[in-house]
Amino acid sequence: MPELPEVESARAVIERAALGRTIADVDDTDTWECRPHAPGEIRDALLGRTLLAAHRRGKSMWLTTSGRDGERDEHEEGPHLGLHLGMSGRILVTAAADGGDESVGGDYAGRHADRRKEEWFRFTLRFEDGGSLRLLDPRRLGRVRLDPDLSGVGPDAGEIGREEFRTRIGRGTAPLKARLLDQSAIAGVGNLLADETLWQAGLSPQHRVDDLDEEQLDELRRVLRRCIRAAIRQGGVHTGEVIPHRRADGHCPRCGAAMVRGEVGGRTTWWCPVDQT
Repeated sequence: MPELPEVESARAVIERAALGRTIADVDDTDTWECRPHAPGEIRDALLGRTLLAAHRRGKSMWLTTSGRDGERDEHEEGPHLGLHLGMSGRILVTAAADGGDESVGGDYAGRHADRRKEEWFRFTLRFEDGGSLRLLDPRRLGRVRLDPDLSGVGPDAGEIGREEFRTRIGRGTAPLKARLLDQSAIAGVGNLLADETLWQAGLSPQHRVDDLDEEQLDELRRVLRRCIRAAIRQGGVHTGEVIPHRRADGHCPRCGAAMVRGEVGGRTTWWCPVDQT
């Protein structure tokens, strides 16, 4: 799955390069990526509308659209377009006429940017000015959906307040990493971001959440927000300090102890047995 920083990168690309542009055509023929919509259903809903805003909560991203005349009208707002990147998805936006400049966002690992087979483009918005917004998804794990349901998604991990964080993370008996990965508790934390955050906070992923006091929960929230900002700034969660050491011969970059591997919350997890308690 993409994590919050990768999705924020994609959202920022759309905000910077695609807003205010009117949709002239839509390729929604990939029935797997666009399920449960039938081919043409998304196209019919979006033709003639203008992209107004790009939003994100955790790993979920959606775009608001205008009424048919392109104007923002509270009585005639268009549908929301949900774009889920999947593990390998990236958003590419081209400028008007003949391609022009290209903006790219959402590359999960920051690799293979030059490998773009045409069949990997699973969904396309073509704008009246000749440019486009395309979802490139080699592994076909993304999703495009009208008016996505976010009712089960918790508050954004980078924006959640102190009191709500204490309540949502500190209650129950779950292992700490499992709770951080629970998107209904807080949204946006994936496997790598959880490992990086817990390593920086000096907390074991196996630590029971009800054993954390308010001071520890407050510090965990501060560290999580710091890790999110750093990942966005540096290009993704793979840039975390401990991430390269998540391997069989890895050692803690802080104390040198051999890293330990286990499974927490159903995910492969690495931590330092000395620094993280």
